[in-house]
Amino acid sequence: MAGSTSSNAAFTDRTMVVSGGSRGIGLAIALGAARHGANVVLLAKTAEPHPKLPGTVHTAVAEVEAAGGKGVAVVGDVRNEDDVVRAVDTAVERFGGIDIVVNNASAIATEPTENLTAKKFDLMMDINVRGTFLLTKAALPHLRAAGGNIVNVSSIAGVEGEVYSAGYCAAKHGLVGLTRALAIEFTKDRLRVNAICPGGMPTAQTTEFQAPENADWDLIMRIASPRGFMDTADVAKTIAFLASDDAAAIHGAVYRVDNGKGAG
Repeated sequence: MAGSTSSNAAFTDRTMVVSGGSRGIGLAIALGAARHGANVVLLAKTAEPHPKLPGTVHTAVAEVEAAGGKGVAVVGDVRNEDDVVRAVDTAVERFGGIDIVVNNASAIATEPTENLTAKKFDLMMDINVRGTFLLTKAALPHLRAAGGNIVNVSSIAGVEGEVYSAGYCAAKHGLVGLTRALAIEFTKDRLRVNAICPGGMPTAQTTEFQAPENADWDLIMRIASPRGFMDTADVAKTIAFLASDDAAAIHGAVYRVDNGKGAG
């Protein structure tokens, strides 16, 4: 459970719940914590292999344990309150509490406004904003008891607009706003709330489901993130810092994470 930590040992014997952790940034975060001896509970929908995308929540847990941590898979949808509560209950039953929540589950659609359907717009809002609210609310009593941390994974698109669709930018901006509002609300509590905003990086979601055929991702990402490509390791390192006592005074911050430049 929570205790005095440096940024190099922020996860040792601590319990982290990560939403959307079966692949990509979420898995990188989980593995970064596992290498420092964390207990990791992964909440994700991918129970069975996708025909085109690697990894499930079960293979992710296997990677967590191979990296030196303890892992538990919870198959569920962050939009479903019962699934979210089950993930929190699993963490408490298996590991005795929760020290860190990483709200990483995300949906993206890159269509311009005239082509974006209301269904896709609602999906982005439901996962990025509502899902974050549900997991934060469910874990709150345990985070308070641990003096824990909440880290929300937004995007540069949430603070700058970038090249993505207005709907995606609005959802990620909503997540930034939720972070700041929660930080104000929890000022007197023994917990911290911050957000990180990774720079441009093509993900499984964007490349497989949203990008036009033969999309020039090198060009798109140079436009979207002129500071350069980010690396998933940068995200994990930033979360390690935010979860440590080195960052004890940081609350309500929105960190931009860019390749080679870390947080700023």
